[in-house]
Amino acid sequence: MRCPFCSSEDTQVKDSRQAEDNTAVRRRRLCGKCAGRFTTFERVQLRELTVVKKSGRRTPFDRDKMARSVMIAMQKRPVEPERIEQMISGVVRQLESAGNADITSDQIGALVMEGLANLDKVAYVRYASVYKDFRATADFENFIEEEKLDADDDSAESEKG
Repeated sequence: MRCPFCSSEDTQVKDSRQAEDNTAVRRRRLCGKCAGRFTTFERVQLRELTVVKKSGRRTPFDRDKMARSVMIAMQKRPVEPERIEQMISGVVRQLESAGNADITSDQIGALVMEGLANLDKVAYVRYASVYKDFRATADFENFIEEEKLDADDDSAESEKG
């Protein structure tokens, strides 16, 4: 593994343990050249996924990019990081086991929205506002009305956490 600080390939694993609900291995590493310490994660990858954008452009699937968008939607929400990571891993597993290496950005968005709807209603609406390109407050109102989201759903979710 190449050191992210000095680019040396002389690194050693100092500690390994299960992470992310036993779906990954977390490794603490030490660089033999600059003594920098860093962490890597090792996950099972069932297949190489390619995202087909709405424009027709094709790019490799990036789990971290999807996770960043989920984390933005989840900002300041009372949900344990482990539950968020489980949801992200579940979406990736669904994509990998779908049987097709080509996936559309719409498929990813729909699975993430489904996961967020079960995790946190506020994060669900936040993600939807970007995914569905809301332009005005009326878009939020229409979406909430269509989805039958109300304050009772959110308060019940908050009581769990």
